[in-house]
Parts: sequence; C-alpha cells; structure tokens
Amino acid sequence: MSDDPKRIVASGYDSIAERYAEWAASFESPQMRWLERLFAKLEDGSQVLELGCGGGGPMTLVLAGRHRLLGVDISPRQIERARARVPGATFRCADATQLELEPDSFDAVVSLFMLGHVPRAEQAPLLAAIASWLRPGGWLLATMGTAGAEDEVEDDWLGAPMFFASFDEETNRQLLSDAGFELVEARTIPIEEPGHGLTSFMYVLGRLVG
Repeated sequence: MSDDPKRIVASGYDSIAERYAEWAASFESPQMRWLERLFAKLEDGSQVLELGCGGGGPMTLVLAGRHRLLGVDISPRQIERARARVPGATFRCADATQLELEPDSFDAVVSLFMLGHVPRAEQAPLLAAIASWLRPGGWLLATMGTAGAEDEVEDDWLGAPMFFASFDEETNRQLLSDAGFELVEARTIPIEEPGHGLTSFMYVLGRLVG
C-alpha cells in the first residue's frame, strides 16, 4: 500500500465509490440544512466551487440545480460517477491542494467531509487558497474534523484503507481566521455513523472579510 496520503484517498474512494454512496445515504446528516443556510446568502446562478464533490450525491445535485457549479474530487471513479449523475455541472479530477484557479472567481466554496482527508500541514495553505479563489465577501461552507488526530491511516474504512487528519475546534477557528474568514455560524455536531460509532464534525459557515 502506498504511504502517500493523496494516493490512499484517491485509490480508496475509487474502490469504494458505490459502497460509499449507499453508506452515506443510510443515515441522517445535517448537511442539507447547512446548505440552505448558504443558499440564503447567495443569489441563484452564483458561481460555486465544491471541493470533494464525490460521486454526485444529493447535495451536488441541489447545488447544480441552483448555481453554476464546478465540482472537484481527487478520485477518478467519483468524478466519473458525478459526470454521469449531474450533467449540468462541470467536474475536474484534481488534488484540491494542487488546484490552480483564477483569483476572485467564485461566490462560494462548499467542502463537506474533505478537509479531514487533507494532511494537517496542508490544511492552512488550502484554506488560504480557497480565500484567494473567492470574491470579496464570498462564502465558505465546510466541515472540519475535531478529533485532534495526527495524520493517520485507517486500514479498513468501508473496505479500503483511508487517510484522516484533524485539529481541535479551537485550532480550526484560528486556521479559518488566519485565512481571512469571519465565522457567521460554527457548530460541532455529533453524528452516529453506521459501523463507525459517534463522530463529530465542526460545521462552518464563514464569510471572507474584505
């Protein structure tokens, strides 16, 4: 098995794409309620970037139905599924930490359950890049892990190795502030994940200052 976190995430989601979609649909998640909070801040037809879009699930479908959407995911299989399921959006297979986009080109960035797959050392630079892609006053809707876990690999996560990393809530808030975001709303919410027990995510709705 590769020890490169990016390869672990890409190959992991390639191999479990269908299983992940079934699993994610099997339990309640607050993500759609948070998406509505974002929609209340945006005009229809806004330019939105979804980082870690996966295989074109319900959230991506809703985003593409109301906005001009670019979806990015590191897994070729997930991008293949997304293109088939959401033909009205544009998708790109890429590592978010290596992504090159025009500055000031998006009204909002959505990234749910992706930052927890990014090595700790790369989370702050990624948040700074996200800020650069947003127009002044643009919005970020994201989830961040709260376990304070060092970079680590779980050998069997839904049937494949998977890489995870996270900080604690206080550090997350500092990282967002350092990147230029004002936190309009931030809550840590526990979710009972089938097969994994109780897991907490920090949901963040932030506005780029300036």
